[in-house]
Formats: sequence, C-alpha cells, structure tokens
Amino acid sequence: MNNPQLPFKCTSSELEKVAINRFRTRIGLLPSQCQVFREPWNHSTVLCLDFVQCPQFLDSLEDIEPSLIQGVQALGLGNAIVFRLGKKLMGWKTIAS
Repeated sequence: MNNPQLPFKCTSSELEKVAINRFRTRIGLLPSQCQVFREPWNHSTVLCLDFVQCPQFLDSLEDIEPSLIQGVQALGLGNAIVFRLGKKLMGWKTIAS
C-alpha cells in the first residue's frame, strides 16, 4: 500500500534505495563513484561497496570502517560489508549483531 504522504513509493525496491541513500548521507565520505548495493549471500544479506570506478579510495577505508559498520547497523542493511573491485572480492567485514 502506498502512502501519499511519503516522498517515495512503499515498495521494497524503493525502501532499499532510500536506505542506501541514507547510508551514503550518513557516511558522507564515500566517493560518488563507489557503487553501493545489497545482495543475498546464502541466508544473509550483505552490503556491497564496489570501488571499480574509484580504486584509489579502497586503501583509505580503514579510517572510516567504524563509520561504515555503524551506518549498516543503524539502518539494518546487512550482516556484513563486502569490498569489491568489480567482480574481484577485496575484503569482507562481518557485523556483529
């Protein structure tokens, strides 16, 4: 059911887009070229950060890792964060519940 008072449609796809946009806003340090999306892994959902368009930023993630984890936890975006360069898996951070 759509609520005309909300600024977006109440579909799971739209809610996911809103949550990812809030994550980007909350973190503020992710480059705009970084692709952020969620995907299922076995029985879990992970948040993927793909740096294929901005590989130079991958090395600086250690500094903002706590903020990334807090953002994922606060918005309920997944059980882990996956760091990628295209299809190549560069790192994985499990989020304690």
